Amino acid sequence: MDTLSPIMLGFLGSLAAGSLTAVGAIPVLFGRIPSRATRDLSLGFAAGVMLAASFFSLIIPALDAADVRYVNGAAPAAIVCVAILLGMGAVALMNEKLPHEHFSTGREGPEAASLRRVWLFIIAITIHNFPEGLAVGVGFGAEGVSGGLPLAIGIGLQNAPEGLAVAVSLLGEGYSKFRAWGIAALTGMVEPIGGLLGAGIITISEPLLPWGLAFAAGAMLYVISHEIIPETHRSGHQNKATLGLSIGLVLMLFLDVWLG
Repeated sequence: MDTLSPIMLGFLGSLAAGSLTAVGAIPVLFGRIPSRATRDLSLGFAAGVMLAASFFSLIIPALDAADVRYVNGAAPAAIVCVAILLGMGAVALMNEKLPHEHFSTGREGPEAASLRRVWLFIIAITIHNFPEGLAVGVGFGAEGVSGGLPLAIGIGLQNAPEGLAVAVSLLGEGYSKFRAWGIAALTGMVEPIGGLLGAGIITISEPLLPWGLAFAAGAMLYVISHEIIPETHRSGHQNKATLGLSIGLVLMLFLDVWLG
């Protein structure tokens, strides 16, 4: 693995993480659909993993990278804050400009009513998965295996419940179990694109490192707040969702310290 370039590591790591979306959706092929409470628990776990990854694997390294380049004590913090807001704003803009469908709030974006429901789901999950692939790629591009592996494992773990949620939602809309699984699997394949882009940008231009790390963190934080947490709380399973978030957060923290 050490012989691979950071760009290839970013691509392969995000590909592996994205593939776990398909793994998580496998139960629908056997007709075994977990209860809503279990799904909210697992999505809460996903939110916890992403939350911990945003801070411990992206924001803190971004501050360290900016601190090396800038003597002024305020400059590193300002750069990271601006980059976080840019990341959040970028995903918010995609949410506004691209037609898509959320699990909880329904159709959004221009001309949403004219598109087939399957494409609305695909676009929605693409919006959510791209920042995750970007984060994995930035991690590998910045610090190689030590920086990218915890992120790839953490993002992969949280992709599994997301894949199941997509497949179950599609089943509820009348899709066959094989088509529901296939669409869920396909949504994870945008992550290698984000991974390749993230690793490439960071590898080519070192001054962009703190910007890229914090931008990826901001993008993930927006997804957590805008979609995942509201989805886990809308069916009355807030306690289970919070338990899942707690487990995901401490597990990702452990992985980051252990593997990083």
